[in-house]
Amino acid sequence: MKQKKKAFGVIDAAMLGIGSMVGAGIFIVIGQAGAIAGNLVWVSFLIGGIAALLSGYSLSKLAIRFPSRGGIVEYLVQGFGEGIFSGAAGILFYLSQLVAIAAVAKSFGTYAATFLPGSVNLYALGVVAFFTLVNLIGAAWVAKSENVIVGIKITVLLLFTAVALWHIDPTYLSVSRMPPVSAIFYAVGLTFFAYQGFSVITNTVEEMEDPSKTMPKAMTLAILFVAALYILTSLAVLGNLPLSRVMEAKDYALAEAAKPIFGALGFKIMAATALLATASAINATLYAATEIGYTMAKEGNLPKIYEYNLFRSFEGLIVSALSIVPMILFFNLSQITTVAALTVLVIQGVTHVGHLRRIRDTGAHPVPVTLAAAAMFAVTLLTLYHTHSLAMGAYLLGALFLAVFVEAALRFVTKRHIRRQSTR
Repeated sequence: MKQKKKAFGVIDAAMLGIGSMVGAGIFIVIGQAGAIAGNLVWVSFLIGGIAALLSGYSLSKLAIRFPSRGGIVEYLVQGFGEGIFSGAAGILFYLSQLVAIAAVAKSFGTYAATFLPGSVNLYALGVVAFFTLVNLIGAAWVAKSENVIVGIKITVLLLFTAVALWHIDPTYLSVSRMPPVSAIFYAVGLTFFAYQGFSVITNTVEEMEDPSKTMPKAMTLAILFVAALYILTSLAVLGNLPLSRVMEAKDYALAEAAKPIFGALGFKIMAATALLATASAINATLYAATEIGYTMAKEGNLPKIYEYNLFRSFEGLIVSALSIVPMILFFNLSQITTVAALTVLVIQGVTHVGHLRRIRDTGAHPVPVTLAAAAMFAVTLLTLYHTHSLAMGAYLLGALFLAVFVEAALRFVTKRHIRRQSTR
């Protein structure tokens, strides 16, 4: 009997990771981080890329040894056992993914409303509905659609960067205009967020051709490509705009940098590219959230409805999509998105600590795994320090306690207990 061809090869998986990373974040982060690190922001992106590579190495090794649709959710169980802690962390990670989708969908709606008549929420709900349908059709369609969308937005960004680098004003990048070196590290708290999303590659492992070779190649290719893109793009922006303009237009600095070269049309093209970027990030993250929900239901974290088949996906996809709707309509996403992003950082750090407990099983080198854990916690602390917000730390602790409560309640109501999926 002929075996069914897997949906994800090296390029497909890398494209999914690139699509998730190069979302609306880069269009905003370049300006916000540039306002802190000035013309040295490219160094902040370099450091963020190194942290992402370390984390990607650790997650790739875990994915190969413990192949599961759930990715990080499964690795938490493998690292810390079948208890309330790993269950609560899994729930927290899943909810963070839903918040991320809602936030990106809201960004899509905001960009769309600048081009077309209609409400922000209507466009946000529409794009979630569209990619829910794409995910229902199956993993192959997710891969194909992501390849097309990512191809378009990356082409635009590369063309902009190539032309913008040619028109750089060297005085904007001169040593005399450099900020204190410490500013580089404060900006890393922001630049690393532009890389968040690479972990979705691990969710493709069960739909991946030859994971032992494909996984590390796809992970490394995606992160290296995005790091190069971010570094060159940040040089292009800071080399074409004075710092005062970057700070003034920090939420749309990338589009603003297109104006001196391409005029008003350039601004509109970059804004339209941001629209595509948000769309592909929704597509990739929704796929990951569905796979996470399926695995959590299999393990005993979520109700069984999440693992029931529906066309070529799972009913959990519908539940996840419906859960995003009230977040878009009623939540103040600007406040909870940062908490969700920090939560993902902490959970990734905890996952790497769990990896160290299973290091003999995965065959990974302990040094990069240890550095990955340290990097995740360091970026979290840098972000908290930069925001000068004790409340943010309190929100993180509150989210953890809420997740523990939800996990305990689900255990009591469903009588189900978390268990490993991968027994290799």
